[in-house]
Amino acid sequence: MLLGHSKGGVDAPAALSIYWCDLKDKVAGLALVQSPYGGTPLASDILREGQIADKETRRIMELLICKLIKGDIQALEDLTYEKRKEFIMKHKLPYEQIPLVSFHSEASIAPDMFATMTHIAHAELPWLPLPNFGTQEESDEIVQAGRQLLVVIPLSAAMAVTALHLQLRYGEKSDRLVTCCDAQVPGSVVVAPDRKLDHAWMVYSTRKKNPSDADASEMCEAILTLLVELGKLRGKKLGN
Repeated sequence: MLLGHSKGGVDAPAALSIYWCDLKDKVAGLALVQSPYGGTPLASDILREGQIADKETRRIMELLICKLIKGDIQALEDLTYEKRKEFIMKHKLPYEQIPLVSFHSEASIAPDMFATMTHIAHAELPWLPLPNFGTQEESDEIVQAGRQLLVVIPLSAAMAVTALHLQLRYGEKSDRLVTCCDAQVPGSVVVAPDRKLDHAWMVYSTRKKNPSDADASEMCEAILTLLVELGKLRGKKLGN
């Protein structure tokens, strides 16, 4: 069984599509959780100059991608609608031959969920001329270190900015990073919980306030169980 979250839910089906002949006897099911399978408008908006008029909004989005989730902003090119369409047309996902589940969620725009959640990131200060210390190499290291500033960022607030952007510009509901429609894979069984879950929930769900709410591990177990049941149904149909 393969289960991929976020970008992992793009890479996993890509591997299956390209290497299906080698993997078809090794993979019994595929689940994509909050994954921008169809691409994301955020990729084009961040990469294309002028798409996001407000500079502060653009900076927050870049910080969210590069600093908080440790992503390479250049890799966003693969998540534009143009690139995703090109790849999907060239490499067909064998959805008729394998149980497939798409999990997507919707989060509120207001940064109420995980309001206390923070993330420590490094922001670079503008270059300032400083006196030399020791050798040139040592001096350069000191200057570079002096430009690094620890910043504590409310993660939910930063993600709420992207959710608001997706809602206002495209009219799309999202988990604050991935729109619901982009997370649905054609031919898959779609799971959409009633609970408001943002994109970071899969990582930070252990900080739940209500002990009766399922966390990410329990949700993944349920999704994998669903894949097993879908596989059994598929086997029965093929047997008949």
